[in-house]
Amino acid sequence: MAGSDTAAPPAASAAAPDTVKILIAGGFGVGKTTMVGAVSEITPLRTEEPLTVAGLDVDDLKGIEEKRATTVALDFGRITIGDDLVLYLFGTPGQQRFWFMWNDLAIGALGAVVLIDVRRPESSFAAVDFFERRGIPFVVAVNGFHGVHPYPTEEIRESLALPESVPVVLCDARERASCRDVLIALIDRLIDEFTLRSASPG
Repeated sequence: MAGSDTAAPPAASAAAPDTVKILIAGGFGVGKTTMVGAVSEITPLRTEEPLTVAGLDVDDLKGIEEKRATTVALDFGRITIGDDLVLYLFGTPGQQRFWFMWNDLAIGALGAVVLIDVRRPESSFAAVDFFERRGIPFVVAVNGFHGVHPYPTEEIRESLALPESVPVVLCDARERASCRDVLIALIDRLIDEFTLRSASPG
């Protein structure tokens, strides 16, 4: 009505970003906790406990004798990739006696990073098998400790019998930019998977 005071309509709020659950998986001591901590924009949630003498006969410390603590449940972090995409990162426990938790952690996950230690690549074979069996898209990130990458990516691909559709990327789990590149490679794969499924008849 003319002359009356009318309140302006509230401004439209920005759309909430999409959130995607990602697992950071791999064998014992490959650098999962380090990767989550390096890339997370929040202080990561960690469930680390000191290694004890009681675990000497259970945990294989060959090649990682300096390790002093281990994840017993999960690591959690978050990273914003863009204005419309936020990743929630769940690091899995690496020791075999905690693998039963992987099934629960995998619920709702759209993709995964399988982290491999170049010194002990066989420690992450089970993680590759886990995601292949469940049809969860993943990338393989080769963690070069102290900046060392002694094997070319194609050699690693052959040793893991990976199809060409699975990216193999070199990284340093201590470096934020390097870890971010790994996650972007995974997002690219998820987009490719979605495009292929959308184009498939039926």
